[in-house]
Amino acid sequence: MRQPSVIARRVAAASVTLVVAAGAAACGPKDNDAKGAGGDSKPQKGGTLTVLNASPQEDFDPARLYTSGGGNVPSLVFRTLTTRNRESGAAGAKVVPDLATDTGRPSENATVWTYTLKKGLKYEDGTPITSADIKYGIERSFAAELSGGAPYLRDWLIGGADYQGPYKDKKGLASIETPDDLTIVFHLNKPEGEFPYLATQTQFTPVPKAKDKGTKYEEHPISSGPYKVVKNENDGERLTLERNTYWSAATDAERKAYPDKIDVRSGLDSSVINQRLSTSQGADAAAVTTDTNLGPAELAKVTGDKALAARVGTGHFGYTNYIAFNPKVKPFDDPKVRQAIAYAVDRSSVINAAGGSSLAEAATTYLPNQKSFGYTPYDHFPAGASGNPAKAKELLKEAGHPNGITVTLTHSNDKNFETSPEIATALQDALKKAGITVKLQGLEDNDYRDKIHGVKTEPGFFLAHWGADWPSGGPFLAPIFDGRQIVKDGANFNTGFLDDKSVNGEIDAINKLTNLDEAAQRWGALDKKIGEQALTVPLFHPVYKRLYGSAVKNIVISDWTGVLDISQVAVK
Repeated sequence: MRQPSVIARRVAAASVTLVVAAGAAACGPKDNDAKGAGGDSKPQKGGTLTVLNASPQEDFDPARLYTSGGGNVPSLVFRTLTTRNRESGAAGAKVVPDLATDTGRPSENATVWTYTLKKGLKYEDGTPITSADIKYGIERSFAAELSGGAPYLRDWLIGGADYQGPYKDKKGLASIETPDDLTIVFHLNKPEGEFPYLATQTQFTPVPKAKDKGTKYEEHPISSGPYKVVKNENDGERLTLERNTYWSAATDAERKAYPDKIDVRSGLDSSVINQRLSTSQGADAAAVTTDTNLGPAELAKVTGDKALAARVGTGHFGYTNYIAFNPKVKPFDDPKVRQAIAYAVDRSSVINAAGGSSLAEAATTYLPNQKSFGYTPYDHFPAGASGNPAKAKELLKEAGHPNGITVTLTHSNDKNFETSPEIATALQDALKKAGITVKLQGLEDNDYRDKIHGVKTEPGFFLAHWGADWPSGGPFLAPIFDGRQIVKDGANFNTGFLDDKSVNGEIDAINKLTNLDEAAQRWGALDKKIGEQALTVPLFHPVYKRLYGSAVKNIVISDWTGVLDISQVAVK
């Protein structure tokens, strides 16, 4: 996501809600069959599903949500032109039609995308959904008072950079055409073969102009999905959803919508959530969480209980935790120093600090280890499981540091097991064996984010992470390594300040491809090429472990979100 430090919060609260991070390759629960989990009986309609969350579902307005694949709770209310495929594992990383009849029809150079809406689509009040409503929904996301959503439309649409939204500019965006009620056409200022992925974002939700109440629209957004909002208390802390009787399964192949009611309760302590799901008493037997993982201690307890272990969903989301270097700061301007650190890293100790092998998987590539991202295995600086201090010392000597070096590692004090003191200390211990003395600089999370994302304040050596807006190499590599995305006066994520014409050119060439399988291969090859420069040291990809209630059935965990998809679960 555009702001990695916010991924956990935005993707967590606004979409798939990942507390430990926000991203990764997904697989179904390892302890049981994903489709049949939670009982042997066939899923049936009815009952109430309770969602127990730590983070409130704030900003429940499709314009303001920053989601991946349409989100988790949001996608029960908001339908979009396309959506994620609601299947377990790798099949779930595919984009499929939602309101549209297909994933989009591109022009030859992928600068014009045309969609046709399905017939018979209706809002919760029975009125028809039109292409003009989707156009308006997108346009209102440009309004300053409704900011917060994914920024791509502002970058991609012709005229998007200067558009101020429909409240200030009544003319609307000329780059979005609606020649009839079922057709919508997008004109882009550059080729974007991954536009179908972007069309899963909630900004593509239809909004009837007559029902728009600006910033108050979130209190009762007009549903296009299987459920409607009947109560929104304390800014999303308590959401009550009931069936939208005008939703038709005939137009929606993705959402099962088994429960009659969804009761979302947020603002809970994570330990309380896991305890309630573990005990599964009363209504909690039909409960899930969309933002709370099992921690190391809780996981150890669960693992020792077969009944509980059978109620753990395991998944991965496209997310990488890594060391970042600023090559403008000595001694990190020397590639050999960066390589030495890469060789010295003890990934086994880092993984232990992140909670153990059940919660983290070693990474030597920047791209997550999933096919949809274009994952291409490589290890340019093989350190083995526990580091190669001898090779590191050799490189330091070649770099003119026979007696080693002293460096400062900046990290967050936030207890997230990603960029936190535990990870920093593990690295400090490992690098010491290679003659690298590491001083730790821990900062409060806000100060840490400000420091590492400021061009003038970025430290030379720090912990970072990045998660995917959708399961592709594009939103992973471009923000971090495209030289044209270096931001001098604002939040900058190209931490290595890489501005390589060949890299920039390859990013443009891949963006022209509408064959996503071919694009994935090219992203993987580009990742391998960039990795040779040692501008980052990949450490690990997180693994998500989530408990669910004893009465919950039909567990689906995809490689898109890495967490249980509540649009699929049944409680009867």
